[in-house]
Amino acid sequence: MLSKSAARAFFLVGTIGFSVIFLLLTFDTIRRVPEQTNADNLTPQAIAGKHLWDRNNCMGCHTILGEGAYYAPELTKVYERRGPEFIKAMLRDPEAMYPGQRRMVKYDFTDEEMEAMVAFLKWIGEMDLNGFPPEAHPAAGDGADGGAGGRCRGFAPAQGVQPNLHRLP
Repeated sequence: MLSKSAARAFFLVGTIGFSVIFLLLTFDTIRRVPEQTNADNLTPQAIAGKHLWDRNNCMGCHTILGEGAYYAPELTKVYERRGPEFIKAMLRDPEAMYPGQRRMVKYDFTDEEMEAMVAFLKWIGEMDLNGFPPEAHPAAGDGADGGAGGRCRGFAPAQGVQPNLHRLP
């Protein structure tokens, strides 16, 4: 058991020590934010895209920087993965991109708004995210190596080469 003076010293040294550590880490984070967030390349067009993103509640379905909903694709690196033309085509007419499938709402963006959204997604994609999102490493059998997961599956009889799954429970 500590004496009263030893307990007081332990408390003060611990509190002051960890407060100093906390402040040093906070200052280090603040120092790194501009270079990691790519703030130098933030344009008025990218800012307009961010406002468009917020105004249309894109995070209600999509994630960006790991934040948001998980209903629709993660868009942090979409500019790198798909490019500006795909993004504009998707914004212009989501139904045409994936007919008959779950799709994004058609917002009727102007060309200027689409360019702003592309600029925002490009800016987000160029941030230093310390390896986020992680690279996908497909497991065996998921189709990447031609394993069982790579084959088409169907639920109606006689739909081509895929196994017939219409009697599955």
